[in-house]
Amino acid sequence: MPILTRPVREQLEHDRVIRLLPARYKRKTEVVINPGSEQNQSVTVGELAVFPDVLIFAEGGRKLLAMVEVETGESVNQLEALAEWNVFSKLRVPLHLYVPPSSVDAARRLCAEHQIPVAEVWTFHTNFDQVRFTLIHREPDSALPKPKAQPKPAAKAKPAAKPKMSKPAAKAKSKASKPAAKAKPAAKKAAKKPAAKKPAKPAKKSGAKKRR
Repeated sequence: MPILTRPVREQLEHDRVIRLLPARYKRKTEVVINPGSEQNQSVTVGELAVFPDVLIFAEGGRKLLAMVEVETGESVNQLEALAEWNVFSKLRVPLHLYVPPSSVDAARRLCAEHQIPVAEVWTFHTNFDQVRFTLIHREPDSALPKPKAQPKPAAKAKPAAKPKMSKPAAKAKSKASKPAAKAKPAAKKAAKKPAAKKPAKPAKKSGAKKRR
């Protein structure tokens, strides 16, 4: 629900930041955004339907958990604070405010002057194709409530196992013991025959040489 017309550059930056925020809040929640002139989801304050920049619902989309409002340098002013921040705070759900670093002091002063409760104040800084977010202020107990874990169904008790009947032990069959084999007598070693002696050669007679 823009109160004033932003410069084109600031409007593009504003919508870009809004489109990046669902990734920061989407765990266990459902997030709906209203960038630019889009009116995707409204909330009712009294009889007035308003369109915050980001709406954070519990799973199922029934319970509103928090709202986020993104402001640029031109929109951090008294008119915006009274027409939007003050109205959103009447829903009694946490309001998160995102502003440029140069507008932090002005945003704090406006909230203090008009007694607007803000759960969290963040800054965003755009550097080429990246946007960095920095937490400046957080009220105690302002964190989003965690969904209650569903109780696990109790495990069914298994029926007690029936005791098994013990079978009678099988009778061991007595095997007839075979008679031990008698050791065979050691084979007699063949007696060695004495080696045959060779006959001695007769000695040659040495004849005396005759003189002529």
